[in-house]
Amino acid sequence: MNSPQAEPATPEDPELNTLVTNYLLNHPTFFEHNPEVLSALQVPHHTGGAISLIEQQVRILRKQLETERNRLSHLISRAREYETLSARLHGLVLQLLSVNDPEHLCHLLKDGLRREFHAEAVSLKLFPVAPAESGQLDPLTAAFRDFVDREHALCGPLNAEKGVILFGDMGVAMRTAALIPILADGQSGVLAIGSADPERFRPDMGTDLLDQLGEIVSHKLKAVPLPPCSHC
Repeated sequence: MNSPQAEPATPEDPELNTLVTNYLLNHPTFFEHNPEVLSALQVPHHTGGAISLIEQQVRILRKQLETERNRLSHLISRAREYETLSARLHGLVLQLLSVNDPEHLCHLLKDGLRREFHAEAVSLKLFPVAPAESGQLDPLTAAFRDFVDREHALCGPLNAEKGVILFGDMGVAMRTAALIPILADGQSGVLAIGSADPERFRPDMGTDLLDQLGEIVSHKLKAVPLPPCSHC
């Protein structure tokens, strides 16, 4: 419930003032039972034109209270978003469990993750198991060598070079991404979800759901492996 806010000053109504005064006098515990009303009132302490210490303290406390209310509201909103996303991903996971075809698996991942994360691009890239004959790393492995064997997903800004490696021509427009490690038998790689929104995937985001998704996809690739060096 939102706390009442003090209304702008209006011309005094003597009759209304009398009614309010009489009510408060007849109900001396009103503010005890309605502290939110008291917190919204502004009661000046006259000290010859200067703001009293008590009044200044009250202002500071009100600002702190408003900050905490906004913080709590933000936490509640994030929790609701998490709960909603968790429920939607559960439905996607149930669909993944029934897939037995690599092409269908890629199609389901792309469409499902774009929809659930409100993203523009999804890509599953697998790192080559064997090095190239020249001994040089391929561009994918070179760009994400620090990501190999990573345990947790990574969210944040995505530079254009890595964006193109992951998403092709669309990668130039991808500003942020969620990078999920994939670790399967004989295969490792990255499941990437890209967004043109610079605020969509932030470094401070929780990765619990993404980590769980990575584990599920990793196990699925054991049953429905993609061709070597393939991606979707």
